[in-house]
Amino acid sequence: MSTTSIHLDRLLEPLAGCLSPEVAAKVADLRADDAMQDRIDYLAQRSNEGLLTAEEREEYAGYLHAIDVIAVFQAKARSMLRRHP
Repeated sequence: MSTTSIHLDRLLEPLAGCLSPEVAAKVADLRADDAMQDRIDYLAQRSNEGLLTAEEREEYAGYLHAIDVIAVFQAKARSMLRRHP
């Protein structure tokens, strides 16, 4: 687990403790809509090719940070669902 994930895990723990099973299931199933996923995929491809503009690089970094937060929160939601089916 990366240092960022460890910090996010600690920061999100109090919030995860407030989840009902219904909300935890929705968090666990959260996905980007098609338009957002297409944009992330486009930026990822441009990043891999070294073609991002400074503005795109900032936008992509924001998406990656949000994805990290969501992934940690989803892991907490899934863990809660396993403990309280």
